[in-house]
Amino acid sequence: MHVPLVLLDFLDRAVELYGDKPAIVGEERTLTYQQLNERVQQLSYGLTKLGIQKGDKVAYLAPNTEDMLEGFYGVFQVGAVMTSLNTRLKPEDYLFILNHSESQVLFVDQELYPLVEPVIDKLETVKYIIIHGAKEDQQAGLSYERWLSQFPTDEFKRVPLEENDLANILYTSGTTGNPKGVMLTHRSNYLHALSTQHHLRVSDQDTLLHVLPMFHVNGWGSPFYYTANGATQVMLRKIDPKTIFEKIEKNGVTVAHMAPTVLNMLLEYAKTENVPKRDNMRVVIAGSAPPPAFVTRVEEELGWEFIQVYGMTESSPLVTTSQIRSEQLSFDEAAKARLKAKTGYPMIGSKLKVVNEYGEKVAADGKSIGEIVVRSNGVMEGYWKNPDATSETIRDGWLHTGDMATVDEHGYMEIVDRKKDVIISGGENISSIEVEGVLYEHPAVLEAAVIAVPHEKWGEVPHAVVVLREGHQLTEEEVVQFARSKMAHFKAPKSVVFAEALPKTASGKIQKVQIRKEYWGEGARMVN
Repeated sequence: MHVPLVLLDFLDRAVELYGDKPAIVGEERTLTYQQLNERVQQLSYGLTKLGIQKGDKVAYLAPNTEDMLEGFYGVFQVGAVMTSLNTRLKPEDYLFILNHSESQVLFVDQELYPLVEPVIDKLETVKYIIIHGAKEDQQAGLSYERWLSQFPTDEFKRVPLEENDLANILYTSGTTGNPKGVMLTHRSNYLHALSTQHHLRVSDQDTLLHVLPMFHVNGWGSPFYYTANGATQVMLRKIDPKTIFEKIEKNGVTVAHMAPTVLNMLLEYAKTENVPKRDNMRVVIAGSAPPPAFVTRVEEELGWEFIQVYGMTESSPLVTTSQIRSEQLSFDEAAKARLKAKTGYPMIGSKLKVVNEYGEKVAADGKSIGEIVVRSNGVMEGYWKNPDATSETIRDGWLHTGDMATVDEHGYMEIVDRKKDVIISGGENISSIEVEGVLYEHPAVLEAAVIAVPHEKWGEVPHAVVVLREGHQLTEEEVVQFARSKMAHFKAPKSVVFAEALPKTASGKIQKVQIRKEYWGEGARMVN
């Protein structure tokens, strides 16, 4: 029997088993799964009225709201493809993505409309703009609630879907050139959800706080597997430590996904505001592997279980977890923290290798460095209208991630850097992540980013940008000497600057590409 793996199954299950249970806790209202389902039906009727057919693209520019989440299922019911937009791009980026994706409808939050307003007249395919949060229709577009209320709540006759039909096109942030549209099918999302919910132990007893934005790959994946399990999902529009802790306590939150920088922010807030520890709370962290001391702080100071995962947009996204396996339960706490801080081992359904430039596996010695390559059901179909980039990234059946890593004797991978972020100084490879980990050990350092900068003698050397904790002071020489006391001198930063804040993406990831601009390219500075 062939039963297509279609993402709509997840909402159907939640409605059948948990119809009267709170599904979404928004800023102003709470919706049960039955109420959510009724709004999804209205949305599908509305999209059909606008002429949206199977394969058409529908774009969303919104923070984490109930309007955003119901979009996933309402768009899928008509067979359309959802394109979720990063909320921290420039107008020119939105112009490119909306035109390149051939989006016909744009749903945009009222607060975010000014981001696209400058390019509205240049949009080539968008026929309708519908504004979340608008009380009345505007010249800019229709009020979402007024528009939605026109349509019936009874069951919409769905467009037949196959599991290999496209569900999403998600655009990766372009560090050079234009963003690339990652094509993900219902099947890839579905199988990713089944694997991830197992490893993260998702159940109907969970309450998720949506900290990561749902347009972010580790953010939007969660509406599938938390919905499937009937979990309550609490919305968060903006990152604010006080609000996050209040929502956790008020709603009995048991799990949240976030970037390391956001978790660091919460640790700092909890320390100054004496936030009480909370049991039965786990935090899922995706990003650069943190220092083991960071893991220990989270579990001891907050009482939260720390779970490190790894993935990328091109793989739906998650492919590894670093949770302690049964054979390591007898390790001491320091050794366990060291393992939890690593990139980890493959989730079910994913195959990973760390390979050298010849495609050969590197030795599992924790030292030999190679690139992580991935083979899984979650890997993208390719980049939308970009076959050259697709063939460059997917080679011989493996997705080349660009992440450089080692493998230890237990099979735990540890990313040492992005391929482009490895610092090659005098012929020696230096991991910027390793240097950052050392800097974070200093009690005065709140945040740090290490990049390569040009050097007359060594070609390039490590340079650190440091954000200090409030009330602390440091000099450049003190930072350099601290690093040298902890690691080989050639790895330590040769120069340090201090900043009020580091540039970040909407998910909280530090944007090193912005920091590099001062040192590379026309008019760049040279470090002596």
